[in-house]
Amino acid sequence: MAEFKEISPDAPLAAKAMNWVDNRFPASKLYKEHMSEYYAPKNFNFWYIFGSLAMLVLVIQIVTGIFLTMNYKPDAALAFGSVEYIMRDVPWGWLIRYMHSTGASAFFVVVYLHMFRGLLYGSYRKPRELVWIFGCAIFLCLMAEAFMGYLLPWGQMSYWGAQVIVNLFAAIPFIGPDLALLIRGDYVVGDATLNRFFAFHVIAVPLVLLGLVAAHIIALHEVGSNNPDGVEIKGPNAPKDAQGHPLDGIPFHPYYTVHDIFGVSVFLMIFSAIIFFAPEFGGYFLEYNNFIPADPLKTPAHIAPVWYFTPYYSMLRAITSEMIYALIVCVVGAAGFSVWKFRMPVLLKAAVVGAAVVGSALLLSIDAKFWGVVVMGGAVVILFFLPWLDLSPVKSIRYRPDWHKYLYGIFVINFLVLGYLGVQPPSPIGERVSQVGTLFYFGFFILMPWWSRVGTPKTPPDRPVFHGH
Repeated sequence: MAEFKEISPDAPLAAKAMNWVDNRFPASKLYKEHMSEYYAPKNFNFWYIFGSLAMLVLVIQIVTGIFLTMNYKPDAALAFGSVEYIMRDVPWGWLIRYMHSTGASAFFVVVYLHMFRGLLYGSYRKPRELVWIFGCAIFLCLMAEAFMGYLLPWGQMSYWGAQVIVNLFAAIPFIGPDLALLIRGDYVVGDATLNRFFAFHVIAVPLVLLGLVAAHIIALHEVGSNNPDGVEIKGPNAPKDAQGHPLDGIPFHPYYTVHDIFGVSVFLMIFSAIIFFAPEFGGYFLEYNNFIPADPLKTPAHIAPVWYFTPYYSMLRAITSEMIYALIVCVVGAAGFSVWKFRMPVLLKAAVVGAAVVGSALLLSIDAKFWGVVVMGGAVVILFFLPWLDLSPVKSIRYRPDWHKYLYGIFVINFLVLGYLGVQPPSPIGERVSQVGTLFYFGFFILMPWWSRVGTPKTPPDRPVFHGH
């Protein structure tokens, strides 16, 4: 047991109270380790505010969610009416509901930008692999949380969107129909589905999410933050002062707390403007069909998920019977290139050719709908492997060959195009574009071990480049 620290009898009452707490709980120690004595690189730029904004939006979602559950009825006969009651009769209920619905979209905007910053500056590289993995797990949890929450208003798009997505699981061979039945709790999306989605949305997934957020922050503070130059400030060779603090770092508090407060202020102004002037955001944040009660007998003309799922939905729709043949060509071509280009034992060559044949046979024998589900899930899962796919000798985009910047730019444009196509009704041209976009998305990651090493990178500086403001 640790010894109790003594304090002068003449100390102020606040100091005595703090000492009493510290002797029983490491409050001051946690504050020092994670705030006042957590040294972050001096050269952070605006890309580094999105982590704090994600924490802010998480708090907004939890607080507004608590108030919404006080009046929401998880019952298929009452759910839509209870949302209308919140909007019309509960004091300030409309504001709470719009904060929650806008917060859901804001969460994904902030998280997408946060992940893109990690991609730009190599924040997933050694020694931050676990930080990235926890972050990807948070992203996966957010998708589950958003999908389950989307059903709760029990509007037309909520109902039919859930019907389409849950039915996709039925395409999985052998276990698909039983898995879809387990998720729905019934043979169709109904009251049982609403109840279990409510339980997962309000209790189960948020608990997992909070645990992952804590793990993400602990892992980050254990290895230290990355910076735009990708140069370590806490390594054995990094310059330090007499107290052992990195010379290229500054305490997170008060320097970056002030930095983040500015970012939070700008974010809240934009957030408030959307809530008060455009909460539906042209039908992207709240679809107009969702203001119509769910009707199992009337299917909307065009069913599409919310905008933050649409890039993956485009990839799902891109996998048609024709696309299967293109995938087979890719598999056979990759196997043939590997056998021709790389020196390997005869047995290994035979194994590669055999794997290509088996893969092609599976692609032909299993329905394209199943492979669409695999591609949609694989688009997220492949992010987990990014630390081992990127083999560039430098971390930051600043010191990579210039053409890497254009490649990253094309990747972003491709992702946005896929997102746009996901909200549009199916069309022949849209189908072709989404197929090309899907191949580019996966090619970007699968070929990364090759293209990340192509070209001559610039030499990174020994210390982070910092210019005082």
